[in-house]
This record gives sequence, C-alpha cells and structure tokens, in this order.
Amino acid sequence: MIRLTQIISNMKIIRTNKEYENALARLEKIFDSKPKSKEGEEGELLILLIEEYEKEHYPISAPDPIVAIKIRMEELNLKQKDLIEDIGTKSIVSEILNKKRKLTVKMIRNLSSHLKIATDVLIQDYQLIR
Repeated sequence: MIRLTQIISNMKIIRTNKEYENALARLEKIFDSKPKSKEGEEGELLILLIEEYEKEHYPISAPDPIVAIKIRMEELNLKQKDLIEDIGTKSIVSEILNKKRKLTVKMIRNLSSHLKIATDVLIQDYQLIR
C-alpha cells in the first residue's frame, strides 16, 4: 500500500492562481493513473484541493429562476400549456415566462415538484421586464 504520508507531505492548500495552474497541469499528467497507485492517490488529493480553490475563486451561482424553468421545460420537451396546472392560466404562464409577473410561493412549490427544480433556485429574485 502507498504511504499516504509521503503524498500528503508534498501537498498544500492552493492559495494563488499560479499554484492552481500548477495543480491543474500536474493533475492532467497523472489523471489516468491507476486508483491505488502513488499517482492515483496524488490525483485524488489534487482534485480535492482544486475543487476547494475553485469554490472560493470561481463560484457558480444558481441560474435565474425563469431561465431554469425554460431549460427544464426544454429538457422535458414541455410546452407553455404544460405548466398551466402549476402556474395558472395560459396568459399567466406566458407572463411568468416573459418576466412580466413574479412567481408566487404556490407556483414555486408546484414547479419545484413538477419540474424537479430546487426551490433555492426558484425563490431567487429576478427583474421584471416592463
């Protein structure tokens, strides 16, 4: 078995962009290594360090609620009429999808359940278009 302490002693928290780039370059070199090999263990640790650096320096924000709904509709091959039961009338669905009206709590609950979109995404504020 690989001596994990040897691998860990060469690792450190990534604090600069240069260290991040070096970690990515190293990971690319050893990416296809066998999982239990020295390079495989090093790769697993590098992935964790890289992920932590990316969370802090390159955060990915949740999508706009209406964009998320439209993406999910496309994925599920749904039309506006398919949301009438969740949102209300055909005209209200159109107003919501065109950002002329805000989602209500009831709509958010219904859409979250029907479209399997996290409520955290749907409750975000967004600007109406007038």
